[in-house]
Amino acid sequence: MLILALLAASCRPESDAGHPGITIAAAANLTEVAQVLGREFEAETRIHPTFSFASTAQLTSQIENGAPFDVFLAADAAHVDELDRKSLLVAGSSAIYASGILALWVPSRTDVIRRMEDLARPEVQVIAMAKPELAPYGQAAVESLHHAGLWDAVQSKIVYAENVNAAKQYGTSRNADAVFVAYSLVLKESGTVIQIGETEHQPIAQKLGIVSTSTNLPGARKFVEFALHGKGRDVFRNNGYRLPALAAK
Repeated sequence: MLILALLAASCRPESDAGHPGITIAAAANLTEVAQVLGREFEAETRIHPTFSFASTAQLTSQIENGAPFDVFLAADAAHVDELDRKSLLVAGSSAIYASGILALWVPSRTDVIRRMEDLARPEVQVIAMAKPELAPYGQAAVESLHHAGLWDAVQSKIVYAENVNAAKQYGTSRNADAVFVAYSLVLKESGTVIQIGETEHQPIAQKLGIVSTSTNLPGARKFVEFALHGKGRDVFRNNGYRLPALAAK
């Protein structure tokens, strides 16, 4: 961990205009939307953002161990609140930026799975999801299966991935019949995408915060403003997320 932190510190991003860049610790569900966020933010501010993706729990651990991030985009609120309590975030910088949507993705075109209850059918042999202890989307998937009364019937079929994007790869490679995944990662994929209602699990409220050891606080604050009040809101809305009410500045 220390070696990785030192390497990252020696490779701080720089924008083309010579402005210091920022490094953003981003939950794996943001892999697709981050491309658009980064492009829009850099066009507006001339600050280049570099994203580092992993599960929310893994990124939290990295920040606790001194990884040189400027901003943390988590997949839940609990881990951000935990860092806030430890004074590892800039006071007052944490806020909900989006609410995630859980989806069940069936990569192959088939009539076998039309609804979540079909996961109990014998034809369905492998179901992928992120580890619930590491990733909020994995936890939401487990909660949804329990809520539907399906857990006992499908538990033996489940394979776990380190994060939600890795879970998606099981479907991409056709090594899983169905995948619980962030809707944002599959809204443009082929196959069948079934959105899981918020009543089936705890809401996936995703929080951000500025890391207290940031070496570019002005750039970090600009990104947070972009995400909470600027064009970033439209990017999240158009890429598979629900938005919170516009927060007061």
